[in-house]
Formats: sequence, structure tokens, C-alpha cells
Amino acid sequence: MKIREANISDKNSVLKFCKNTFSWGDYIEKVWSSWLDEGNLFLFGKKFPVGICHAFYFEDQIWIEGIRIDPNHRRELIASKLVTHAESIGKKNQKLFSYMLIDVENKNSISMATSLNYDTFETWNYYSLTPKKNSNFKIEFEKSIPPDIFHFYVDSWRWIKTNEHILTNLSAQNKIIKSNLNGKITAAIIGNYKHIDNTLIVTLSPGSFDTLSNILSYLQNFGFENNYERIQILTNKKLDFFDSLEYKISFYLMKKSLH
Repeated sequence: MKIREANISDKNSVLKFCKNTFSWGDYIEKVWSSWLDEGNLFLFGKKFPVGICHAFYFEDQIWIEGIRIDPNHRRELIASKLVTHAESIGKKNQKLFSYMLIDVENKNSISMATSLNYDTFETWNYYSLTPKKNSNFKIEFEKSIPPDIFHFYVDSWRWIKTNEHILTNLSAQNKIIKSNLNGKITAAIIGNYKHIDNTLIVTLSPGSFDTLSNILSYLQNFGFENNYERIQILTNKKLDFFDSLEYKISFYLMKKSLH
């Protein structure tokens, strides 16, 4: 029993126990090649693979994702061992924090994270928005967004802790938009979902109903004009008052200090 880096030949064995992770299946097949290329795709093996976990190391943080355990080998602390292994590499490289995202109803994963001293840091909500032609909006590209508006931004379903350097780079790429009416600001960071084609992923910081309406209308039109098939919106606020938004699921952003 050992933890090692996954390789190309492990794919079929791993996908066999990832078939029915969610009611709709799983996304591991879509990200497998990308995670292999990045490295740090950890595999727990007996005679064959029975668990995986991917770690993304960025600046002072670790992002833990894709924890999957063969149903026949659950309750053997395999997930905990994989996460601890990812953390140990991060500590050697002076990473200060580790984060992961867990469905608020996934009690087993929450229990696992809690046992490893992860705290529930924030609750985030996932909404979908349909692209469509729209002209009823007025937005600006933001060049000097205050850091307190976005503590994180979502990059292909990884929560990246922001800083002035990151926000400046995003602004230079026209990735940050805002609507400002009567001092109320709604801002959004937009980007492509690297692993699923034609998917726009948006980190949203809502201000008021009117400014949020502006941003949503812009996003719908932007999606339509750029041939996106879907728009995924992530926010740590509730947005239940917009018919154009379809609520999907809520997550806990879990955080652990490594120092």
C-alpha cells in the first residue's frame, strides 16, 4: 500500500470507480490528462488503484481537488492519507494554507476534512446563466479593483486567493468588469473553464439589484457573442431573486493553516 504519482496506464482503473460519483457521473475523465501534465496527481494503490487526489500548488497555497475513493475501500482513511501526503509536499515548499471545496450536503467529506483540522471558511453558491443576445446593460472594465471586493477568484473551479499582483494582471487582460450605480458596485471576474470547452466561469461580487442586473445582462450577451454554451457563476452571496439564474448547488470552502 503506497501513494505514488499516477501515470497514463492508471486511467482506466481509476475511471472505473469514478463512474457514479455524482448523479450525473463525474468530470475526472475530462481533467485526467491535464492533471497528469501538471503533476501532483496522487494515487493510492494496493494491487490496483483504489484512490486519487490532485493537488495544485500556487504561491502560498495548496488547492486540493478530485478526491475519489473506490467504494469498496471507503472508511479505510485513504482520502485522509492522500490529503496528508499533498499537504506534506506543500509544507516542504513553504505553502501556508490548504483549501478544498465540499458540497454542503456531503457529510462524509466534511467529516474527513474536519478530522484533518480544516475549518469551514466560507459558503459559496453555484448558479448557471444561459447565454443570449442582450443590449440592456452598461458596464466598465475595472483597472483598480479594491482587494477587499475579491478575496478569491475562481479559476477553473480552483479558488485562488487574490493579491494586488493577481488582480492587476486580471485587470490588464480585461477580465474584471463592474457596474457602479449610486455608489453600489457589482463586480465580476470572467475566464474560460480550461477543462470543459465553451464554458465561461465567473466569480461574482454583487452590490445592488440594479448593478447586478447590468452585469448579468452583459454576461449573457458576452456569452452569446463569443459562442459560449454555458455560463457558470460562483458567489459567496445568495442570488435567489433573479429568474435568469438557475441555482445549482452550495459548497463549503474549507481552509487549513499549515504553519
